[in-house]
Parts: sequence; C-alpha cells; structure tokens
Amino acid sequence: MRVGLFTREYPPQVYGGAGVHVDYLSRELAKEIEVEVHCWGPQQADHSNLHVRGAEPWPEITNGTEGKFKGALEAFSLNLTQVKALTGVDVVHTHTWYVSMAGFLAKKLYGVPFVLTTHSLEPLRAWKSEQLGSGYAMSSWMERTAILDADAIIAVSQGTKADIQLAYPDVDPDRIHVIYNGIDLAEYQKTAETKALTDYGVDPAVPYVLFVGRITRQKGVTHLVDAIRYLPPETQVVLCAGAPDTPEIAAELRSKVEEARKAHPRIVWIEKMVTKQEAIQLYSNARVFCCPSVYEPFGIINLEAMACRAPVVASATGGIKEVVVDGETGHLVPFDQDPVTSFPRDPEKFARDLAQRLDQMLEDPEKCRRFGDAGRRRVEEIFSWTAIAHQTVRLYERLIEQRKLGAQP
Repeated sequence: MRVGLFTREYPPQVYGGAGVHVDYLSRELAKEIEVEVHCWGPQQADHSNLHVRGAEPWPEITNGTEGKFKGALEAFSLNLTQVKALTGVDVVHTHTWYVSMAGFLAKKLYGVPFVLTTHSLEPLRAWKSEQLGSGYAMSSWMERTAILDADAIIAVSQGTKADIQLAYPDVDPDRIHVIYNGIDLAEYQKTAETKALTDYGVDPAVPYVLFVGRITRQKGVTHLVDAIRYLPPETQVVLCAGAPDTPEIAAELRSKVEEARKAHPRIVWIEKMVTKQEAIQLYSNARVFCCPSVYEPFGIINLEAMACRAPVVASATGGIKEVVVDGETGHLVPFDQDPVTSFPRDPEKFARDLAQRLDQMLEDPEKCRRFGDAGRRRVEEIFSWTAIAHQTVRLYERLIEQRKLGAQP
C-alpha cells in the first residue's frame, strides 16, 4: 500500500502541532506501508519507505499578489502543484485546510479514497480573519468543500468530532473516526540537563511557570500574561513564544509583557520557536506547564509536557479535556466561552482563575511531582505513535477494500 500524505508543514519547516503530528505519523506509517509526503518547501528525500516531495507556491502569486488573502491563494496554488505530482498512490490523506483541496482533487482525478485529518476547524476560528483577511473566506470554502467530500474524516479527539458535527451538520457521523495525536516516548523524557535554561536566562534554582507555543489568539498566551499580575511578584514565568500570526498581536503581547514586568521582573520571554531538545529541557525543569488555549482540538503540547513529567494547568476546552485529567495529571480551568469567537466572555475572571491554579501548584512541589508522574504514565498507556499509526493503516485498508468492492466508503 502507498499513501499520499499532504501537509503544509514538514521538517525542518514545522511551526505548529499539525506539523509535529505529520512528522511522527509519516515515519511511523513508513514502518508498515509506503509513504509519499507532499509538503510546502524545498524538502526532497527518500528513506526506505518514506519519500518526501516539497513544492513551492506559484511565483506569480508569491511575487505578484498583495494583501492578506495572498496566503490563501498560495495555498490553493500549492494544492494544484502537489496533486499533479502523485505517483501510484492507493489512498490520499490531508492535514489542515492548507492542503485539503489536494485531497479533494486527487479523489476525483485518481479515483482513490480521500482521508482528511482535521486539526482545527475554520468556522470555529473567527480570529483567522485577522491573519488572512478576505482570504479567510477562501480557506473556509476549501475546508468545507473537502470535508463534505472526504471518504473518512479523522478527528483528533471526541471534542473535535463534536465540533465537526456542529460546524458541518451535513457530514455523516459514520465518516468521522477519532484517532488521537501521539508522542514519541523515547524522545520526550525528563532530563536533568539545564543548559537551555541558562542559555536563555532562566534561573534553574527558581521554580517557574512555562508556556510553549505560537503567538496566536488560539493559544491564549495573552491570557497567561494577564494572569501574571495575580501571582506573587517573585514568580518566574518563562514564555517560549514565537511565530506571531500578525505584527499586531506580536505588538499587543509585547506591550502586555512590558507592563507585567513592572511588578513581576522574573518574566523570561524567548521570542522564537526553540529546538526540540531545548523544549524538552524547559518542560523537564518547569514546576508547572500552562496551556491557556481558547480553542484546542487536541493540544499536543500538553502531551510533550506530560511525557517530560511536567504537571499541567490548562484551559478546560476541546481535546485538552481528553488529555489532561483534572486532579490527577494537572488542573483544568473552565471559562465561559463565547460560541462565535471562542474567547472567554470574562477574560479577567479567566486570568484570575488561571493564576489561582498556577499559584497552588507553585506552592506544592510534592503535588507537582505526583501529577508529573501520573502524566507520564498516561501518555505511555494511551498516546504512543505506534498505536496511532496502526489505527490509521487499518482505516486506509477498510477504505481501499470498500472501493474495490464498488461501495461508497
């Protein structure tokens, strides 16, 4: 069997959870079947059963288009480039709206089953209009067209499945399959190494709250910064935050951090996406990891922290509630969520509630150790990439067999 795996992100050009997912899934799938990855970038590689083929958007769009909608046009041009480069695949599998139309077209042109993994849903991310401008209408159209036509939709959590049914009620629930994200258990392990901490100005001797993620409305980093004012002044907070969606949100975060530093000088802002090994050191030595996302279909970042035995304080939303066990591996912080924007209706209360849970963890190192150990056990039992790849291959096999029999998957 040969699968055509479509993605925007692939190493070394990975900036979010979807890229992490495809990186590990493709390598694990290649242990069972042949995998042909089509990504956005200059990557070209062949490693046994794993073949990587990068592509670039059409130059006339890249060089000749102005405005925020340029990104959506680039994505569509990339889909057309990718779909014509397929070679003898038995099934196609797309990840995120950026490549969803490649799967839609491949199904029509090559007559193969089309699997779509949704890592987030455009109708539930209204703030994307801030990033994409009028291109948000195009990204929404691409996602809707593909998701209504896919033979199978993989939701990364039960919460995501419910969101799909809410956003796209015409989708047959039998076409939605829940397969979680995973974690490389050998790679993500607690380490005593602290070089990354000292390199970035973090004091290893002082307990710290850690955030790792992109600067985007979705990840809620501004809510964490707002929460700092409710923490003791000596609290060390490490913000590993880069890749802003827009210059405006980067400027907003900078203003909030500068204001917070007036009373809380121990804020360390690492303004870039750190390497994997640096992240592992930061997770491993954190007193508590904070995930304040306002929308999170899964939250792979929490798996990374838990695998490194960091307790988690996270917002009680989406797939996070299926990863973090409240009172066992960390604490979940509920908030009244606006159904249109996903933002907290009362952001000040959310900030105070976050701070309360973080302060409790900072003051109780024994609870942190206990929660951290429980988090590691949980990821070992449920979230290995081996199990996730096996479930994915079985889904491919069923779809291929159904198509051979002439049945609609």
